[in-house]
Amino acid sequence: MSLTSALANVHSTGQFGDHEDKDENNLLRISEIKNLLIVQIVKYKNSKIPIEGFVIDGLKLKDEPLSVISNNDTRILWNGPQNWLLVSTKKDLLKNISQDLNEADFAVTDLSHSKAIIEIEGQEVKEVLKKGCPFNFSSLEKNNSINSTYNGIAFTVDLLNDNPDKVRLFALRSFGESLYHSITDASLEFGFKSL
Repeated sequence: MSLTSALANVHSTGQFGDHEDKDENNLLRISEIKNLLIVQIVKYKNSKIPIEGFVIDGLKLKDEPLSVISNNDTRILWNGPQNWLLVSTKKDLLKNISQDLNEADFAVTDLSHSKAIIEIEGQEVKEVLKKGCPFNFSSLEKNNSINSTYNGIAFTVDLLNDNPDKVRLFALRSFGESLYHSITDASLEFGFKSL
């Protein structure tokens, strides 16, 4: 059985917006990211186990606002108090997580097929995000993540790099097309290449 991507009906490749007479390297780059393992990990409030001892794919869980811990394959985003979003290219990691985290202390939920992921890279990324989100993106740094709204759509922003800016936007699959239209519309004035 083949899976249909969340943005299959709206994402098309090419150059759009104000791209004429601009160096292609200066255009925003927008792409859909597919085939990642996405797992929500929540520690129950009544659990007495400290999270500092838990290691997933070589990464120690941290309960610090905005923090992202990562290696080459996996990123763990702080999603709220005692709540994390794990994103990985290692599909078999879910089995290890389920074995390592006791179900009496943690809820582990596979969200891989319920999220749309849009990646944007370029110098104007934060300007695009400012158009639809009330967060002060000037304070967002590399390996930070936030939860907010973009034109009324709940989403998560993960800042992968800051030279140039590169972010991943996560939204529920059912809102993926609307978020994609909002992001691409906000990108038109800068010109973008859809990959």
